[in-house]
Amino acid sequence: MPLRARWLGTVAYREALALQQALFAHGGEQHLLLLEHPHVFTYGPRTDLSANLRCEPADVGAELVAVKRGGDVTYHGPGQLVGYPIVSVANSLGASDHVRAVQQVVVHTLHELGLTSAGCLPDYPGVWIDPDGPNPRKICAIGVRLSRGRTMHGFALNVTTDLTYMREHIVPCGIADKPVTSLAEELAGTGREVSMREVVDVLVRHAAEVWGAGAVERQDVAWRHRPDDLSAFSRGEGPGAAVRTAADHGVAAEPVRLMQRLGQAGVTDGLAIASRKPDWLRPKVVHGPEVLALKKTVREFGLVTVCEEAGCPNLSDCWSDGTATFMVLGERCTRACGFCLVDTRKPLEPETDEPARVAGAVARTGLDHVVLTMVARDDLADGGMAHVAACIAAIREARPQARVETLVSDAKGDAASLEVLFAARPDVMNHNIETVARLQRAVRPSAGYARSLGVLARAKHAGLTTKSGLVVGMGETPDEIEGCLADLASIGVDIVTIGQYLRPTSHHLPVARWVHPDEFVAWKATGEAFGIGHVEASPLTRSSYHARQAADQVTPVAVR
Repeated sequence: MPLRARWLGTVAYREALALQQALFAHGGEQHLLLLEHPHVFTYGPRTDLSANLRCEPADVGAELVAVKRGGDVTYHGPGQLVGYPIVSVANSLGASDHVRAVQQVVVHTLHELGLTSAGCLPDYPGVWIDPDGPNPRKICAIGVRLSRGRTMHGFALNVTTDLTYMREHIVPCGIADKPVTSLAEELAGTGREVSMREVVDVLVRHAAEVWGAGAVERQDVAWRHRPDDLSAFSRGEGPGAAVRTAADHGVAAEPVRLMQRLGQAGVTDGLAIASRKPDWLRPKVVHGPEVLALKKTVREFGLVTVCEEAGCPNLSDCWSDGTATFMVLGERCTRACGFCLVDTRKPLEPETDEPARVAGAVARTGLDHVVLTMVARDDLADGGMAHVAACIAAIREARPQARVETLVSDAKGDAASLEVLFAARPDVMNHNIETVARLQRAVRPSAGYARSLGVLARAKHAGLTTKSGLVVGMGETPDEIEGCLADLASIGVDIVTIGQYLRPTSHHLPVARWVHPDEFVAWKATGEAFGIGHVEASPLTRSSYHARQAADQVTPVAVR
């Protein structure tokens, strides 16, 4: 079994913790998460905070988080490589053996990078510089949890870390009489600088020997992700420039930036927008009486369906089957993803009567499976989750037998906002990861691979049926799709959809290739072999395609 190594960039501590917990609880794969955290102090259950925390965390721009791991108070922040091996170990090995394995990986990495005096200090955890000399200095903290042969938490290696946070604000790991150091500090004066990427490359190779028998499957998010990569709304700067269509819908005017992001991700070519689609992407649409009746009801209640808004090729199929997808919280999105045609002008205030109108339409048409999707609403404190929850409650009051699926944004990863939705208990909680790790920055720069996995992990922990989706044909490789499916399976995702990307306008990402139907068949088999309950995969599959049938495969119809 290969080690699935993931460089995730900068990830909030609580988001990474949710992802760790899901991999720990559901995964049988060998995972190594590598990342940086924003400033945070963490502490284990035996920590004496009154003695070892010397500041008010908020005053120095840091969080304070309690965790279930060994060790005392420690610090994570920019310039520090944090590694979380979520791996299975032999029953005969204990926590101390796993700690020694982590130490081995870090020590071998530092030796290769030029710090040949790195080693271990008896009776002290972590990795030290010059442990046998007169001035041993701690360069890497280690704190792990081992339960039922599965591990989580890990190590924090100081690369270019601001050591002020350790030297002045805490007693690192409760060790007051020994200093801390960093790779940059130890190499100062040697003329050599080592980048975070170089450290990761070396460490992954050594980690694969320990936890993957030398085999590794690695995926990285973008190594550069600046604030100006985000949409104007996500930066808090308003709508920005837009190209207007005849209907006055705005599309982010940034084709040059999109292509730069793709190029940095290794995608340098694509199909012309006028390229003829293959026959398998030419659906036959037949609007029967059920479809026409639903169209009429939607208009009467003043609602929007994403089925129509996105020009979904499966509209007649789904509507005639008693399934429809309503888009709530307006038609204007606060993000500008590289593949999406939704309007990006300043959103309007949520309509307070929308839950009642959606419920009325559902009751009148007798829908059995309702999908509620939404635009991203980063302008709202809770990301719009309370509004979606209100829609769920209204639908259940109007038509108790209807199953409700939600397809939601990430709420910026805010746990409290997500809990508002989870408390409404949607029958299926869908959040799309959209693409592989390498292409996230180009495809949806205001979101993130780790954050999406964290949202799904939190939903699964809340006991919900979880679902996610991928759009392919944007430059990803088959191996990357397989790795993404392994990640989704390892956090317990129940349903996955995979469909072909179709370019909406010339201002959107190009199609890299038309994916043959046989590849979708293979991905379905792969995903379900990993343990995903149902994979819906075909060129024309969209997030809500066969939503009712997919839910039937993994969960019974709720009885209320």
